[in-house]
Amino acid sequence: MTELSRRKFIKNAGALAAGFTIVQSHVLGKALGHVAPSDKLNIAGVGVGGMGRRNLANMKTENIVALCDVDWRYANKTFQDYPKAERFRDWREMFDKFGSSIDAIMVATPDHSHAGVTAHAMTLGKHCYTQKPLTHSVYESRLLAKLAKKYKVATQMGNQGNSFDWCREIAEWIHAGAIGEVTEVHCWTDRPIWPQGLMKPSGDMAVPKDLDWNGFIGSAEMRPYNAVYTPWNWRGWWDFGTGALGDMACHIMDPVYWALDLKYPSKVIGSSTLSNLYSPPHAQIVEYTFPARKSVGNVKMPEVKVSWYDGGLLPPRPSELAAGEMMGDSNGGIIFIGTKGKIMTGCYGMNATLLPKSRMANFTKPKAKFARIPGGNGDIWNTNAHEQDWIRACKESAGSRKESSSHFGFSGPFNETVVMGVLAVRLQGLHRELLWDSENMKFTNISANDKLNIVSVDDFKVIDGDPTFDRRFIEMNAQEAANEWVKHTYHNGFSLPPMPNS
Repeated sequence: MTELSRRKFIKNAGALAAGFTIVQSHVLGKALGHVAPSDKLNIAGVGVGGMGRRNLANMKTENIVALCDVDWRYANKTFQDYPKAERFRDWREMFDKFGSSIDAIMVATPDHSHAGVTAHAMTLGKHCYTQKPLTHSVYESRLLAKLAKKYKVATQMGNQGNSFDWCREIAEWIHAGAIGEVTEVHCWTDRPIWPQGLMKPSGDMAVPKDLDWNGFIGSAEMRPYNAVYTPWNWRGWWDFGTGALGDMACHIMDPVYWALDLKYPSKVIGSSTLSNLYSPPHAQIVEYTFPARKSVGNVKMPEVKVSWYDGGLLPPRPSELAAGEMMGDSNGGIIFIGTKGKIMTGCYGMNATLLPKSRMANFTKPKAKFARIPGGNGDIWNTNAHEQDWIRACKESAGSRKESSSHFGFSGPFNETVVMGVLAVRLQGLHRELLWDSENMKFTNISANDKLNIVSVDDFKVIDGDPTFDRRFIEMNAQEAANEWVKHTYHNGFSLPPMPNS
């Protein structure tokens, strides 16, 4: 991308941010923002080699007009799926050269790139479907939620279970008082299923000819290419991913967030296997405390503790389960503990049951309270319900739009909670429960003098039959580290649009 085109992109984005409306020529024939359901959207994909390919396949009712990926070898199958689509390596160049032909974008890049692509797309009036976790940091989540509201675009986080009936049924059971007042919830996953707990790689590798390494690095700090980073393994590096918590909590905690009417926690504490400066730990536990909320009907919503487990760690086993009976399913699950009973589910909130299961024989499910999404009652991997709910919202005018199920107004605050848990694990060396000021996005009990020691080298050798350990630490100012992890510094010329006023 030339410096001229970069300046042009920034100029156009800045004009929109200043309040000018640039109506693209192809939109003028679509009733000034309303698209008839029979008309097709022009959708561009950014990050199309992995989950992005599945998302685009679920959007093929529309026109897939442009594809952008830094790794053309990894993306080649998707290129073959849509041979007429324009191809790009740099999303900024795509917006600059092809933006007038795009109505909406699908973003499925590594976590650290979600916010940059999505935020600038919204300032250009593009509807956005962005994979989970919505963003890499707390600040980015807040920004995307506010930009979506400002620019009145249709949005959706790619936590596809949110469009399924299970989420709604669990909320309906709890709102009907099936287990009384919920005071405790436990969520877990079998992830990670990619390498984690890794030390910084050494040695140089040649960059593959089909990979734009600088494009992959994006706003992160530059480093030499190494095959341990991409594809897919980026989830196991703090600079690019959010580990098992970011990957799966947006799925598994979703029914909890919805059913209990949660927003921001007031306290959080994390613990894990050995944590280091570069890579998420093998296994971790995060405990969030949410303050009391308004009652839902006759059901009170008191303070609730929500605990997260991954890497094979599990919550305490309910006494109501029979010997040999699995908690949840092989991928994870949820246990809600109320004053009058318990609910257990599998991963994504699937197959909810009261505990003990014998209670289900006389349980009458409450009347449906939440509207169902068409296609949301089948195989989660064999439906386009979540993507199509977003497409439906894209075609409705902003003034009368029914927001999609996981629009950024909902998923932004939810994702803030998820990635704030990442910080609790990274800050566990402070040996305290962290108090969270959600309005100002900061921890209030980390002082300017607090220090944090984090493992930077962890080596082990056996010499003449004796173990030799080489574990080193780097000392950081804890307050500065926390602030950086809440709001990342953007490098290499990348930036975010300004935060809109409340």
